[in-house]
Amino acid sequence: MAFKQPYPLYFLHILLLLPCSIFAQTQISLGSNLTALNDNSSWPSPSGDFAFGFRKIGEDGFLLAIWFNKVKERTIVWSANGNNLVPEGSKVELTTGGKFMLNDATGKQIWMAESSGTGVAYAAAMLDTGNFVLVDLNLNNLWESFDVPTDTILPTQILNRSITLYAPFSASNYSKGRFFF
Repeated sequence: MAFKQPYPLYFLHILLLLPCSIFAQTQISLGSNLTALNDNSSWPSPSGDFAFGFRKIGEDGFLLAIWFNKVKERTIVWSANGNNLVPEGSKVELTTGGKFMLNDATGKQIWMAESSGTGVAYAAAMLDTGNFVLVDLNLNNLWESFDVPTDTILPTQILNRSITLYAPFSASNYSKGRFFF
């Protein structure tokens, strides 16, 4: 008498492993970096719906941001250090020591993702939800852009009571504007 494999259990195992395999295909590993040279310096999400990287803003400089990648306008939904554009040659890097930081062209630190807890980042990923995450070796989130929104809330994102959203000052100036929620 042959033993029959319970198919529902087999498919459950596949579904449980799927997020790990998707993350493995899209992870940004230690030592990876992007340099602000043009408008094409980015890490896309697996579907390509979102991208994380540098956006050229006018002639003044670059903004480290997340944007809708498949729409013509490429609308920005999150930005780091919006009060100050960075010059060409600036670099964002997931260091081999697990720090995620933005430095200008001279190497001066401009911004750093402050991770929760004591873990050290092992990898990063731009997810299809529009969330950019830093994870430890066990794939626990240490930092995520959803926890520090700027002016946009995306589906699946939770707005905590202690967070204030600020409209940008103008279409080309991403510093905090007069309007907030």
